[in-house]
Amino acid sequence: MEKKTSDAQLRATRAWEQRNKEKAKIGSYRRTARLFINKHSNLDDLEEMKNLIVLREEELKNKGG
Repeated sequence: MEKKTSDAQLRATRAWEQRNKEKAKIGSYRRTARLFINKHSNLDDLEEMKNLIVLREEELKNKGG
């Protein structure tokens, strides 16, 4: 099987991830959340997520962030 990503691109990606660990971690969390919601959740899970989102929105609004 032929590689789709060059070695140089892989090195550049790894270097970016090392310099931007927090951004890389947040991106990973975001992708995981989307995958869970779109592929694995049921109605109860979605209701829980909606409630968590509302609580987080209120928290951010109250602290001005």
